[in-house]
Amino acid sequence: MRPLVIVPTYNERDNLPLLIEQLLTIDGLRILVVDDDSPDQTGQVADEFAAANRARVQVLHRTGRRGLGLSYIDGMYVALRTDSTHICQMDADLSHNPADIPRLLAATERAEFAIGSRYVAGGRIENWPPHRRMLSAFANRYIRVITGLAIRDCTSGFRCWRRAALEKLPLASIRSDGYAFIVELAWEASKAGFRCGEVPITFVERRRGASKLSTWVILESAILPWRLAARRK
Repeated sequence: MRPLVIVPTYNERDNLPLLIEQLLTIDGLRILVVDDDSPDQTGQVADEFAAANRARVQVLHRTGRRGLGLSYIDGMYVALRTDSTHICQMDADLSHNPADIPRLLAATERAEFAIGSRYVAGGRIENWPPHRRMLSAFANRYIRVITGLAIRDCTSGFRCWRRAALEKLPLASIRSDGYAFIVELAWEASKAGFRCGEVPITFVERRRGASKLSTWVILESAILPWRLAARRK
């Protein structure tokens, strides 16, 4: 395996060094930081790591319209120009544990992609207030009912793809941004007949920085399942 992990960043200056140091302990893992022109100079921090670890750390600096989906799509295009056999996604806020990446990679031996899941046996959430737990659980049920997705944790951004599977997805036609992008990508994979392996993880609420969850992100995520259901018809 030649795995690469995409880490989108926006104002993660405090978290990114800790994350990269942990990721570099995983043998053979390459890191692509996609910085969205962070005002707190996260991009410069990433550049310093890239200069010190040229063979394993790369930085893509984005300008123009910001967004999680746009960052991931741009990052995936860059990743697909490398010789990586597996392409992973994870958040930069330390909510995803790098030590789980080998388990996600192992799960792709039996499936086209794997998800770090909070909602399968063994999955957990730490340090979330009750209203966040309720919102997340409701959102996943809502998505599954409307779209027909069988994935338990549709909104998890901790994933690993076989390169051959990611190459077949219509990245250029995905319209969602924000966290809705994560759902739409899973829906496209399901529509393509790809198998999903859900690996239980412990998700930990960020300890530093501010959440990117906004009213617009919630609204987009609420509308998306209906748009996907209409396309299925």
